[in-house]
Amino acid sequence: MRIGLDMMGGDFAPLEAVKGVKLYLDTVATDAHLVLIGDEAALKPLLSDAQLDQSKYSVVHSSQVIGMNEHPTKALKEKPQSSIGIGFHLLQNGKIDAFISAGNTGAMMVGTFYSIKAIDGIQRPTISTPVPREDGSFGLLLDVGINADCKPENLLQFAILGSLYSQHILKVNNPKVGLLNIGEEEGKGNLLAQATYPLLKDNPLLNFIGNVEGRDVLTDKADVIVCEGFTGNVVLKMAESIHEIAVRRKINDDYMKKFDFESYGGTPVLGVSQPVIIGHGISQGLAFKNMIALAQQMIETKLLDKIRESFVK
Repeated sequence: MRIGLDMMGGDFAPLEAVKGVKLYLDTVATDAHLVLIGDEAALKPLLSDAQLDQSKYSVVHSSQVIGMNEHPTKALKEKPQSSIGIGFHLLQNGKIDAFISAGNTGAMMVGTFYSIKAIDGIQRPTISTPVPREDGSFGLLLDVGINADCKPENLLQFAILGSLYSQHILKVNNPKVGLLNIGEEEGKGNLLAQATYPLLKDNPLLNFIGNVEGRDVLTDKADVIVCEGFTGNVVLKMAESIHEIAVRRKINDDYMKKFDFESYGGTPVLGVSQPVIIGHGISQGLAFKNMIALAQQMIETKLLDKIRESFVK
């Protein structure tokens, strides 16, 4: 198992990326080999100070970095030796089994769609976010940003992808799927919600429980909540603000701490043919560690094979 990590992506790279690698190697039982992609001169002293087991990682030099504000498509074309560009080249050619970056999100999305493609049958890949629930477990919300406008068929596919992720990664048996709406009754909502409801209801791959409302998002009513990316991103950003308010007000509460994105690291792009995980630009060591652990879990559970099998059916 070879997991590629962009060491130059993110506001605090490469130092926090190295911290994440150390946390992962020190605390996670693994036979994974980490392929660290970045400026060798910048990485060498940091890796030396971290005193890592050198048999557990290798360094692939990159001479360029894509900035957080650069135009994604232009940057990937003009910077083939960037850490993101090299990462996708390695993934596309089977040199690594997963790729992680907290760098330019747009470049990560463009690289994903143009290098490794979607799984056959999937119209639009999606991204999700874990949702902390009061009982200590996590639900899943998707899409949360890359598909602002959707068709009912897209939401059906998101529901299947989310259900498989919940089952195999979050370890939820027969996950309950809900459609985010403005009322519980069938027939509620806008045209998209009304057209999506019967598709979810009639699909044998889903344990569909009906509509869920905004007040249900943080409860265990549904394990997977489906919506288009515009609404999902609004909910995600509101959830992030809950943690920010708790920190500012010095609220020391275990539940509030679960809203910190560091606790889960990053989000996978669901529906593409290889594991790609995108981290927050302000990721620090714990987030990098958790992203690597998530990549390991996706590979070990053969999640993408299970997705392929479902869409063949």
